[in-house]
Amino acid sequence: MNELKQLDYDLYLWLNNLGSETWDPFWLVLTDKWSSIPLYAVLLFLIFKRFGLKGTLYTLVFVALLITATDQLANVFKHGFERLRPCRQEGIMEQARFIAVRCGSYGYFSAHAASSMALAVFVGLLLKSRFKWVFPLLLVWALLVGYSRIYVGVHYPGDVLTGFVIGILIALALVALHRFGYAKIFKNEE
Repeated sequence: MNELKQLDYDLYLWLNNLGSETWDPFWLVLTDKWSSIPLYAVLLFLIFKRFGLKGTLYTLVFVALLITATDQLANVFKHGFERLRPCRQEGIMEQARFIAVRCGSYGYFSAHAASSMALAVFVGLLLKSRFKWVFPLLLVWALLVGYSRIYVGVHYPGDVLTGFVIGILIALALVALHRFGYAKIFKNEE
């Protein structure tokens, strides 16, 4: 376990120190949850095109469940494991670049990584049959959001990777539930 932790620390320091002042504004905007609002608006429009008004409202219930599940599960893990963020970890914080607006106490696992990957997989799979380009674009966006958490100095790669895996698992479960429910509720409307 100590070797795995050391690998996580070393990989964090390498990835974090790739940053430069030139790129800092880009990564700060990308990691800010409010900067994705235009993307969410486009996704909402595409969901509406795919499912109509009732289907969009139905889908938004699942999106709300998805975001709530990833966020609350991340909080349970953070307070259960109590793993300090790199910006609070002595021996690491002195060697890292910290440019985030704030540094919370605990970081295992990244709610940003989990939520962005969950949304990418969930919406990407639901829209894949009609808008093939959406899924790969959303995956790239989620990967960039995940890396942004390392870049700004608030998460280790292991935090981000765990967030991605949990986000994917939650998304796959909710895609299955969405499809099952949609087929039952809206069977005469397509």
